[in-house]
Amino acid sequence: MFPVMATEAENRVILNIGGTRHETYKATLKKIPATRLSRLTEALANYDPVLNEYFFDRHPDVCAQILNYYRTGKLHYPTDVCGPLFEEELEFWGLDSNQVEPCCWMTYTQHRNTQETLTVLDQLDLDTDKPSDEEVARRFGFEDEYFNGTLSPWQLLKPRIWSLFDEPFSSLAAKVISIISLFFICVSIMSFCFKTHPDMRVPVIRNVTAYVSHNVTTWTLDKVSTEPHVAFFYIECICNAWFTFEILIRFTVAPNKLVFLRTAVNIIDAVATLSFYIDLLLKYCGPTIENADILEFFSIIRIMRLFKLTRHSPGLKILIQTFKASVKELSLLVFFLILGVVIFASLLYYAERSFQRNPDNDIASIPEGLWWAVVTMTTVGYGEITPKTYMGMVVGSFCALAGVVTLALPAPVIVTNFSRFYTHTQARSKLPKRRRRINPAEGLGAPRTKVPQGLAARAHQHKAITSDHDHSPHPPTGPHHRRTGAIKHHGLPDVVPVQ
Repeated sequence: MFPVMATEAENRVILNIGGTRHETYKATLKKIPATRLSRLTEALANYDPVLNEYFFDRHPDVCAQILNYYRTGKLHYPTDVCGPLFEEELEFWGLDSNQVEPCCWMTYTQHRNTQETLTVLDQLDLDTDKPSDEEVARRFGFEDEYFNGTLSPWQLLKPRIWSLFDEPFSSLAAKVISIISLFFICVSIMSFCFKTHPDMRVPVIRNVTAYVSHNVTTWTLDKVSTEPHVAFFYIECICNAWFTFEILIRFTVAPNKLVFLRTAVNIIDAVATLSFYIDLLLKYCGPTIENADILEFFSIIRIMRLFKLTRHSPGLKILIQTFKASVKELSLLVFFLILGVVIFASLLYYAERSFQRNPDNDIASIPEGLWWAVVTMTTVGYGEITPKTYMGMVVGSFCALAGVVTLALPAPVIVTNFSRFYTHTQARSKLPKRRRRINPAEGLGAPRTKVPQGLAARAHQHKAITSDHDHSPHPPTGPHHRRTGAIKHHGLPDVVPVQ
């Protein structure tokens, strides 16, 4: 019996994980080979022969789940631990994070969604804090000149001009320029809209000469068309002069001109400004061009200047990014909407014609039914096309119900995406931008306390006495003697002889 107990004691292993002691069997740690715990030997540097334990300066709560994985073969995720920390611990112990149980998988992978969100927010450039000189130099590509102290006057001036025109929250002057830009954007869009109002337009009068009889002529004034008041032209000239000046300055001082030209907002700004000069050229150089109204239609691109507000509004950036993140859900919505429109339009067409006499049928063809189905499924209901038969009313009822359900399906996903982006944006704005630097630890563990040679000898003697008790024919029993002895319970210091 005693040899069996001695063998069992030798098979035990004690792990000190961050100050928390865990005890298990060596055979348990051998269940998962090629891991750190399966290769424990007394020759390791973190083995303490005095306390007969292995010390690892790691997270103790995560280690408890890892030891449970060795015992049961099931890896569970502790909810009080951050996901990246859990992954780092698994990597240290040589375990695969994909072995997490299905019951904990959704909770465990939430940190990956969070990291993706933070990556997207970094790309949106929502930070309002002023960057350091080193970050500015790295961004504009003259980091070497910055460290060597050989920056030219243009290299010093270029980032300041860029901050004035592209970073509205960098300084008071940048805020003033941002307000001026917003003012011209609003005035330009209001001018574009108001000049189409009948009271804001003036008639184009033409003198028409007519022959009444032989050698008798008369003339009359004919209203050919209307055109905007001349004041709108001057307003457009002033606004586009500012837009031209702004885009040229921003292009000149841009850190990366290729990235600048590929940005959607800059493309819209350039095309909208260019459309004004094209209209001006056609007005004075080609007044007799046919289909001029079609060319004027393309000036609607100026309305797209509203997207320039994204440079001044972080909330608008978040809203646009929400729709980008919800593309799959919106695509699914459009697919089911088109499917429902085609089905219910066809059903209504035949229901109105086949089951009951209907002299006032509004559905002359399936294409007209498509318009009715779109209006009904989107719960707009103009009422110009309505079913007249009982069977058509049944089809219309199901069409309306299907539309409500279809439109409601992606709404929670879109709201969740917006809430995620907005919440992380608010959290980032409250976090300190400068973190305290932590130097890497030297060695495998905490430094051992140097004590006199006598105390070290006494500790080794105590261990020898404890070892003799463990191999005695009548080993002591009880929880106090179950491990290596009283030395472990009284916590003698980790000693190293002083040379």
